[in-house]
Amino acid sequence: MGAFENIVIILYLALVSCLGFLGYKRTKNTTDYLIAGRDTHPFIMALSYGATFISTAAIVGFGGVAAWLGNSLLWLTFFNIFVGIFIAFVFLGNPTRKMGYHLQAHTFPEFLGKRFDSKFIQIFAAVIILLFMPLYATAVLIGGTHFISLYFTVDYHTALLVFSVIITAYVIAGGLKGVMLTDALQGSIMFIAMTILLLFTFDSLGGVASAYAKLEQTWQATVAPLADVSMKQLQPGGADFMMKLSMMWGFEGWNAMPAFLSPGWLFVITTITLGVGIGVLAQPQLIVRFMTVRSKKELNRAVLIGGIFIISMTGFIFIVGALANAWYFEFNGGKNALQSAGTIGKVIPHFINASMPKWFAFIFLFALISAAMSTLSSQFHTMGTAVGRDLVEQLSKKELNSTLVTRIGIIVMISFAVTLAYAFDEQPAIIARSTAIFFALCAAIFLPSFIGGLFWKRMTTKGAIASMLVGLAVSSFWLLFVHFKEAKALGVAKMLFGTDSLLSGKIIFVDALVIALPLSALTAVVVSLMTKKMEKEHLEVCFKK
Repeated sequence: MGAFENIVIILYLALVSCLGFLGYKRTKNTTDYLIAGRDTHPFIMALSYGATFISTAAIVGFGGVAAWLGNSLLWLTFFNIFVGIFIAFVFLGNPTRKMGYHLQAHTFPEFLGKRFDSKFIQIFAAVIILLFMPLYATAVLIGGTHFISLYFTVDYHTALLVFSVIITAYVIAGGLKGVMLTDALQGSIMFIAMTILLLFTFDSLGGVASAYAKLEQTWQATVAPLADVSMKQLQPGGADFMMKLSMMWGFEGWNAMPAFLSPGWLFVITTITLGVGIGVLAQPQLIVRFMTVRSKKELNRAVLIGGIFIISMTGFIFIVGALANAWYFEFNGGKNALQSAGTIGKVIPHFINASMPKWFAFIFLFALISAAMSTLSSQFHTMGTAVGRDLVEQLSKKELNSTLVTRIGIIVMISFAVTLAYAFDEQPAIIARSTAIFFALCAAIFLPSFIGGLFWKRMTTKGAIASMLVGLAVSSFWLLFVHFKEAKALGVAKMLFGTDSLLSGKIIFVDALVIALPLSALTAVVVSLMTKKMEKEHLEVCFKK
């Protein structure tokens, strides 16, 4: 590395250290450590929310999927903005903030537990987080570590150790204040890098209109000829195999949606758009962000910032991923992105190194590292609070120091995630699958109780518990035995019944969330109406104005 790279690295580490130390100095009590003192600036809150949501896997993984499936993925950007930002901030944010304050809740499991006056709900929510979030965190940790080790040509295990130690230091020291301050820095870097990347891509293809015209030409030249080729003639998992598969699923071009109700349409709409777009509403590490600001006015100010950030993170990378096909066709001997990079996961890194100046490749590396660090720090803090505040304190008969117990919980969970990252280095796809599983489970298990608890006084403790159990049971069954991606990858159905899925036809392309969430919500309503109302005095505290 030259002087420029060394200066950037030193400056970045210095800024992260300063922000972590600033979070430490501003942390005076448990509320500061767990909930950032409930006085976070809307700019910091919005960037922290967005940077926590968008990980390295989202940028690289979904960018590669956009190169495969095209601009149909922009429906996810729409849902992320409309549901994940507008609905979340405008309709859910302030009720969550107020109720969390009145109940003195400091974590998402504690919020649910106190709303329904149930220690079981708090412990159950914590257990779900501790069962599935470590796998989600490990996927992000593996992705970030691989980029570091490849770029700096260092051993994977050394990079993993250094990477995890840096994150551990500011999460443990600064608590949620330190996490959110560093998130804001990392989100700013991500925004700048994505904006430059989009502008460079359009410029290299002669402008917006020219770029999309070339994209259509690339499909006709590289994918359309595969229409008469048998799948048996193609290498399984290869670029042409994947392109032929997309045609069989109903895709007719990178600028068009697949045929209505085709397997491709069901995959894009139910798994990608609804699965992630709705699943974001029930993410514990994001919901807690609403409890970090002091007023509704602050939340409203954060909406525009969050919306712009999500557009740049998801919309920009989806557009670039699709247009990479046109760039490779024009500048790489008539091949598309998958044919040039080899696999979906390599498209974005390969495209950056092939098409962009060297200095930008280095800046983009920091954008990816920032995406990984911002997501991981929030996950580690959430898992640590689940261990300390929601599990150990609830099961202990003695009064404990929440900050100390949470710090110990963070160390335990980081150690567990790092251990998994060592063990699954050679099989990251198995861990990465847990990202989709975690989103589907969170939505099916938590969302009806969360929204019902915010807006419906008739919602009861038994209704919430029944809803959570049904959500867990139905989504687990669908993921293990029906949905084509998870059922085949996990292999349980194959082992028990000799088939990848117990069902056949288009239904196997429908995401678990689409099946489990309605049943979970229906259960919440029916059981609540059949059981005794909660005490009036308790509801008055919950819904105090």
